[in-house]
Amino acid sequence: MGSLERYRYIGWKRFTEDEDRPEKPRPYGLTEMRSPDYLFLRHGSLQDVMDSIGEFVDGLKFSGGSHSLTPSSVVKEITDLAHRHNMYVSSGDWAEHLLRAGPASFKNYLEECRNVGFDTIELNTMSLKLPEEALLRFVRLIKSFGLKARPVFAVKFDSIDIPAPGDRAFGAYIAPVQRSSEKVEDVDLLIRKAERCLDAGADMIAIDADDVCMYPDSLRADIIAKIIGRLGLEKTMFEASDARTSEWFVKRYGPRVNLFVDHSEVMNLERLRSPFFCV
Repeated sequence: MGSLERYRYIGWKRFTEDEDRPEKPRPYGLTEMRSPDYLFLRHGSLQDVMDSIGEFVDGLKFSGGSHSLTPSSVVKEITDLAHRHNMYVSSGDWAEHLLRAGPASFKNYLEECRNVGFDTIELNTMSLKLPEEALLRFVRLIKSFGLKARPVFAVKFDSIDIPAPGDRAFGAYIAPVQRSSEKVEDVDLLIRKAERCLDAGADMIAIDADDVCMYPDSLRADIIAKIIGRLGLEKTMFEASDARTSEWFVKRYGPRVNLFVDHSEVMNLERLRSPFFCV
């Protein structure tokens, strides 16, 4: 769609550096859309969604796990559709395949993801339970396949995963400790691990919304500010669970903030990002 045609279609919207953010592919101000699971059962529905709001969406994320039950040919059709709308496609929770097949099959997993058209591979550090060095190796391996790597971190960790104070010599024996269900909040540990992932080549860090920004009335502004302050606005993506959450992020951090939203919230978020709202 040419510029003039686009402006006729979206009369109030212009993607320029001096407005809210540039045209796609954008380095910041990303809107990533959750794939609506029910649309996979209705032919043409996802096409309709993308035709109507695709101009505002930078990425499509497979989420919810149901996509692992979808034939690869159908997944490829969906990723091709997203690419035609200049969107990247994120694997979301597809790493469950890795859990089922075992870490040794990670290369096969990446090959499968690349073949069906994924551009970004998420590594959910909470569900995968990877040692830190293994996580860094996976990030580097993802990059070697020509894909983007996006680790997902939560602010709470299992209590036994919190490093003990003091230095420990590399390779020193560590006595096995029984796993516990106690969760401890440690934003500094999250940031340290995220920084190491970025140093290893990760393209962006996603922050799990639970306990941080899932509910508008309990947004953890202190944690969010610390994460953005250390990692940078362009290197972080947060989940905005509803319109009030989106509004909080845009009012606090401006249109350049990267947000992951439900497809039903895309138009509202785009309205919030406009310079008429942000001033």
